[in-house]
Amino acid sequence: MPVGQTFTAPQSNRVRLVVASSVMLTFISFWRAAAVVLNDLGSSAFYAGGIAEEAVGKAAPWFILGVMLFSFAVRAVYVESCSMFTRGGVYRVVKEALGGTFAKLSVSALMFDYILTGPISGVSAGQYITGLLNELMTVGAAHGWLPLAMINAGHARQLPMNETSAVFCAAVTIFYWWQNTKGIEESTDKALEVMKITTIMVVLLLGWAIFSAIHVGAALPPLPIPSNLHFSHDALGFLGGTKFATSLGLFGILMAFGHSVLAMSGEETLAQVNREIEHPKLKNLKRAAIVIAIYSFVFTGVVSLLAVMLIPDSVRVPVYRDNLIAGLAMYVVGPLTLKIIFRVFVVIVGFLILSGAINTSIIGSTGVLMRIAEDGVLTDWFRKPHKKFGTSHRIVNLVTALQLFTIIVSRGNVIALGEAYAFGVIWSFTFNSLAMLVLRWKYRGERGWKVPINIRIGKTELPVGLFSVFLVLLCTAIVNLFTKSVATESGIAFAAVFYAIFSVSEKRNKRKHAAAEKQMKEHFQLEQPETISREALDIRPGGILVTVRDAANPFALKWALSRTNTDDQDIVVLTARMMGAGGPEYIDASEQLFSEHEQMLFTKAVSVAESFGKHIALLVVPAGDIFAALVQTANSLEVAALVSGLSTKMTAQEQAYHVGQAWESLPEPKRQFTFYVVMPNGEAQGFHIGPHAPTLQADDVQLVHRLWLNFRRDPEMQGLHHSDIVTYALTRLAIEYARDKQETLRDIRRYRRDGSSRSGTLESPSTPKLGKEGADYSIPAPKPSSGPSDHDT
Repeated sequence: MPVGQTFTAPQSNRVRLVVASSVMLTFISFWRAAAVVLNDLGSSAFYAGGIAEEAVGKAAPWFILGVMLFSFAVRAVYVESCSMFTRGGVYRVVKEALGGTFAKLSVSALMFDYILTGPISGVSAGQYITGLLNELMTVGAAHGWLPLAMINAGHARQLPMNETSAVFCAAVTIFYWWQNTKGIEESTDKALEVMKITTIMVVLLLGWAIFSAIHVGAALPPLPIPSNLHFSHDALGFLGGTKFATSLGLFGILMAFGHSVLAMSGEETLAQVNREIEHPKLKNLKRAAIVIAIYSFVFTGVVSLLAVMLIPDSVRVPVYRDNLIAGLAMYVVGPLTLKIIFRVFVVIVGFLILSGAINTSIIGSTGVLMRIAEDGVLTDWFRKPHKKFGTSHRIVNLVTALQLFTIIVSRGNVIALGEAYAFGVIWSFTFNSLAMLVLRWKYRGERGWKVPINIRIGKTELPVGLFSVFLVLLCTAIVNLFTKSVATESGIAFAAVFYAIFSVSEKRNKRKHAAAEKQMKEHFQLEQPETISREALDIRPGGILVTVRDAANPFALKWALSRTNTDDQDIVVLTARMMGAGGPEYIDASEQLFSEHEQMLFTKAVSVAESFGKHIALLVVPAGDIFAALVQTANSLEVAALVSGLSTKMTAQEQAYHVGQAWESLPEPKRQFTFYVVMPNGEAQGFHIGPHAPTLQADDVQLVHRLWLNFRRDPEMQGLHHSDIVTYALTRLAIEYARDKQETLRDIRRYRRDGSSRSGTLESPSTPKLGKEGADYSIPAPKPSSGPSDHDT
């Protein structure tokens, strides 16, 4: 059948392809947003103090505090960038202000930051665990608790710190590589729970440490003046052997500041999580920024100060340099047993937040690379989804390989990793602040918020505050170039390699996509509505929404086409474009390059529809979460059914559970629909999403009827209906649940255990109730041999 007859686009012989401009997102509170950022930013508290003191001496905590105060200003720059029309962090801001070349440079530095976040966090977690094990073995040897095989010359055998930490870090990195290859479920609930546990640890640590400092009369660290700065040989970098660093007081201060700047790493996460913050977005973004600023100042800054005050000089750097908080836990006042228990708690919290930072670095790196791939900077080879899991596995592989290479080269040396890490941190901040400064002059329109201080002279506004932030960042970045030889050499080499890859890949992509884009425009009529609606797709209510992911196996589309009369119901074929962390909040179809995979999906969908001689519409939806995107689209299009293929990593019941959870999160009004999961063999299972009338077993119906007969014997019950009995029973259950929740739950569990086996239902205690038999199908009931099995999950 000709294409023009298959699709409802009489004004053109091209197929209408609607690309949603707004990304389908789930929205979170500012508390959850702050928790996500702090899971990344808070990890630096576990290693920043030790790295800074190794570089500049005992005055380091003052510089950590100074960096944390300065982070208020840096965070203000990110808030202003998020309040503008540009979304997606450093890459989008720099590209808008300075063009593609600077954008590729900035993202190269940002990638260096992300790549090193995983190794330094994982190695630091390994240092805390290894240090604890060594300490426990020492205590065990002193009390005779260890077997003789673990004791050497009267002392417990000790695990090598760096090597053991590197092995631990590599193992955790490989674990998260596999999780991201399968497609890890991002959850703000996990981030919030981790921060709750971390907060308990921080409160206990601060309270105990402050009491201890007062009790023993601990002295403050030396003031941060040039005479109190004692730079290590590595901290002088290319200036080693000269007196230049100590001859200029301000230069020495800038050097010390530069060696402490990694304490505010993780700011980029704020720009990424911004798109998911709930309304009012700007107000909640500023709230989140304040929470992050105060929390990180207290956690990273004050804890670093207390560590220097309480831990003796003889052991602080030699023993606890790489696990400073664990050392602080051992030198508060109190019994040894209690301190060891608290140290175990510190290590557990450190493991949670530091190992989580490895996952954050992989997700963040993948999101940034996916974002530039969508702009055509990376070839389609990187974007091709995994055959089984549908993830961007090649980008995940690249990021993980670079992280493992970094772990091997560093051999678990936190100091070397910290030196290199600071390069990406400071230069990504510098590029972002420069871009925002340029945007102040390039786009003079109103903004939701501006970095204070701004002085207006006539019609000209001078961004004094923003310029000051940029100047401090630029000076620090330049000083770091001369004083961080490891960071300079490795950072420039890394950035140069990535920039070269981006440039070559972009040129190849432009040539390759020129013909493909021409073909797309010839066969598809691209449209980009501001919102997804029935009017945009020209469809009627009660349609069928079908998801397509694999062009080679479109069995879900075939199943829907074979069971739907398109004269009565419209079919919309949906492809979700996953926008990872760092992706934009809006996309422009005119600027997007469709990957080979997407073009194959569109072409295959058209071919399958033509083979059935039926009408379909095509829809591309950018998505942050696939289930939220599917449910939001189904609700907006007022469809009667959502049809999806069986996931390679979830059962049909698990898919239905996630769809049901996403539906519950929708704002009112929300419409009910049937969710069908189609198996590769053509069979399907159906699940009702939203409230629906339950199907009673035959025994239950008989029970209601017997009760009705018994109650009707009372002369005053002649007007009783069967529904009255059900309503009364439900009301009594609700009263009992309100009166004694635990007892009611125990009764329900007992019934499910005993009664379910009696009635023969297919329910399992771990799966939610989303569907029942006997429903009025949105799709006409197919033949029993190949039709949907609509049952309880």
